[in-house]
Amino acid sequence: MKRLKRYQYERYAILCRDAYPKHFDHVHYGFSKNGRRDIHNRWGKTIIRVLWREDGDAVIVFKGSQSIWDWLLNLIVLPSKVDAPKNAGHVHWGFQFLLRQPSISTRFVFEKDYSRLSPSQQAEFKHSEDINRLEGHSVMDKLESCASSLVAQGKRLSLTGHSSGGSMAIIAGEILEQKYPGSIKRIVTFGQPATGFWSFKQRYRLKNRTYRICCDVDIVTFLPGLPLMFWHVGELLWLHNDKIYHNMPSLIRIIRVLTSWLLRPIAYHFMDKYIRRKDYFDKH
Repeated sequence: MKRLKRYQYERYAILCRDAYPKHFDHVHYGFSKNGRRDIHNRWGKTIIRVLWREDGDAVIVFKGSQSIWDWLLNLIVLPSKVDAPKNAGHVHWGFQFLLRQPSISTRFVFEKDYSRLSPSQQAEFKHSEDINRLEGHSVMDKLESCASSLVAQGKRLSLTGHSSGGSMAIIAGEILEQKYPGSIKRIVTFGQPATGFWSFKQRYRLKNRTYRICCDVDIVTFLPGLPLMFWHVGELLWLHNDKIYHNMPSLIRIIRVLTSWLLRPIAYHFMDKYIRRKDYFDKH
């Protein structure tokens, strides 16, 4: 497995963070003016942003939970067979529902306010509408329609997402990889809960191209909280005490964090803590 480089990590992290606000200037991040399609959930809110450069590859950004209903889906831990051509095992029902849910046009929700938008906002709105005129009614249908067009242009796809958006990226990545072999460049998730059952972990095709980022003791990364029932896939990159640990077992992570908290008052007495603060003096 190739290592995830720092600039790649920062790029995906920033895209995941900045994808949440309603206004998103994709050109600011180096993507082509017309290199964007937004896909909406059953409420008309953007759930996926597909971004690309004319002379480069594409990045698909999945948003995490945006409402109380999305959070409640995390509680539905029933098995759901992955909607892929070949058997890919079973995943968390709630996370796959986010891809199965109907996708409606934001024009259905915001048409009355369209005339009030500035020219640049109207252009952004139009781009987001293009994908909603494609055939297919579910979120995954529209994502596949857009992805197939990009793959036909020779572009490879990088998928990234935060929280349940990371789980969506894992499931969608498996489906797209089966239908368009070799199309997925990498998958990078942040604070992602465990997505599938053991059958999915065993059959997952992208384990050598998947990076799961976890910060300290992020509680969501331990969900659904049913040991030996749900399993993570890919390589874990655990960010803790200014270091990166690879594939650290969950129990060890918990013990190390608790130990760190208990020893923190003593650790701040060590000279390396003072040396690390040397940059503070340049600011005063």
